[in-house]
Amino acid sequence: MLETLYPWLEPLRFACEVQAVVSMRLLFLAQGGPQAEKEARLMVAEKVAAFADAEAALARALFAGETLVVAAERAYAPVRSRVHANNDRLLHAIG
Repeated sequence: MLETLYPWLEPLRFACEVQAVVSMRLLFLAQGGPQAEKEARLMVAEKVAAFADAEAALARALFAGETLVVAAERAYAPVRSRVHANNDRLLHAIG
């Protein structure tokens, strides 16, 4: 049963985690001060790094002859990993 739901559950989980990260970052930014500036700089730097890693993973997969689906999964992995790490970090910073 769960195997048939997995294609729907993972994108839903990811979307919820992304929304949580956005909400917590907005909270930090709204508070202002040096912590807000640090978070804003970190946010931009992480996005550039995450998309560079995703692009590299995609290119490696395609050059290795993987299918487009596998290549997309490889490209998604660094983004998913960073979102999860940010969620954990921000949860600990708030709580």
